Amino acid sequence: MKYISTRGKAPALSFEDVVLQGLASDGGLYVPEFLPKFDSAKIAQMRNMTYEEIFFEVTEHFVVGEIDSETYKKIIAKSYKNFSHSAIAPLKQLSQNEFLLELFHGPTLAFKDFALQFLGNLFDYLLTKRGEKIVIIGATSGDTGSAAIQGCKACENATIFILHPHNRVSEVQRKQMTTILADNVFNIALEGNFDDCQAMVKKMFGDQKFLNGKRMVAVNSINFARIMAQIVYYFYAASRLGVNEKTPISFSVPTGNFGDIYAGYLAKKMGLNIAKLIVATNSNDILHRFMQDNDYSRADAKDTISPSMNIQVSSNFERLLFDAYKEAKSEEKLAELMKEFERIGSLKVDAEVLKKIKVDFDSYAFSDAETLAKIGEIFHKTGEVLDPHSAIGVAASNEFIKNKFYNGELVVTLATAHPAKFPESVIEATGKNPELPSFMSDLFSTTERMEIIINNVDSVKKFISEKI
Repeated sequence: MKYISTRGKAPALSFEDVVLQGLASDGGLYVPEFLPKFDSAKIAQMRNMTYEEIFFEVTEHFVVGEIDSETYKKIIAKSYKNFSHSAIAPLKQLSQNEFLLELFHGPTLAFKDFALQFLGNLFDYLLTKRGEKIVIIGATSGDTGSAAIQGCKACENATIFILHPHNRVSEVQRKQMTTILADNVFNIALEGNFDDCQAMVKKMFGDQKFLNGKRMVAVNSINFARIMAQIVYYFYAASRLGVNEKTPISFSVPTGNFGDIYAGYLAKKMGLNIAKLIVATNSNDILHRFMQDNDYSRADAKDTISPSMNIQVSSNFERLLFDAYKEAKSEEKLAELMKEFERIGSLKVDAEVLKKIKVDFDSYAFSDAETLAKIGEIFHKTGEVLDPHSAIGVAASNEFIKNKFYNGELVVTLATAHPAKFPESVIEATGKNPELPSFMSDLFSTTERMEIIINNVDSVKKFISEKI
């Protein structure tokens, strides 16, 4: 399997090189040259498999010839051994046709653990094999940072720098990052928003001289290995709910950087009978505006009670556009389109491209007030306590079921974070204080360490170069 850049000017790479590179040299994102396809018989067999077995079945095609099967199975098993629920990704029923897929039973209580526990172990294996040391630099809107640190802190061949927007993540999210005092972990609180953090990481990928010869590696979802790991829970949920060629399923996905829902799109392309993928977002609604009005235009990021979605430039969206233009046999247009977006902050796609995308996707956006109302409504109806991101997913699922695209299929909302990560919102909506799991009981009394740095790429580069 080879991987190609969405912008068509970078060399094709192996899986191992893609994992250790991240962003392509032409500024694009790497995607596989082709996708494996599973028939209905193979998908039916997954009903009797464990989560780890489905992971191997779904993803081995992406690594074949580079990691032997037994080693790969060990990496997978190690990645999910610290999840607190034996089902790894348990399902809960909310109503007759609606389910929650709980993706917050990992060590940092968020869905990012599914990819980043795996990526950390993958790094450890590849770097040990190659005898190489790397510098991991990532941006986080709240959850990626802590999951990356937890996944990579034991990797002796990596030094980790995570940028988060200062005072724009929840207290639990911040402390999950800043209380890890390992010698190879550094937290940078950037005086800006998440888009500033993300843009800065991309700039540093384009100019790595400050790293003194060391390789910079991505843990954000621009790294295809993260997307690959997230495909798995779509197959897992569908297999548990009896989805087959005659029985479709739809998924509602709290969406910011488009990586999680793009993984669902790949699952559909790989043979899973998904009717619709529902973009669920907050007032930072660039993806919703695109889906409804072909308006992908950057605006100022707004602070909300769902901070992991306070994003106005969704990195992985480029991968979807590439695929859409490739199907239209005009993928060369994508590089021009993205350069235009980088120049003026907006883009529109061809009408036929948008029409094709809307076959697979629907979208909804919700205000903070609507999010709080949904948390309260679900709590009083079912006793289920949702975090704000998951509540937006449920709100989108509820609206989708009312519309013309809905055909009676089961709808699964991805519950992306534990409610205890956002206690203020949960208390306001329900009067209930969600408790952290016992293994995090000392979080608020543990010493923190972080560096507050102005929104200037040279200042950040200087800090990093002094620490490596």
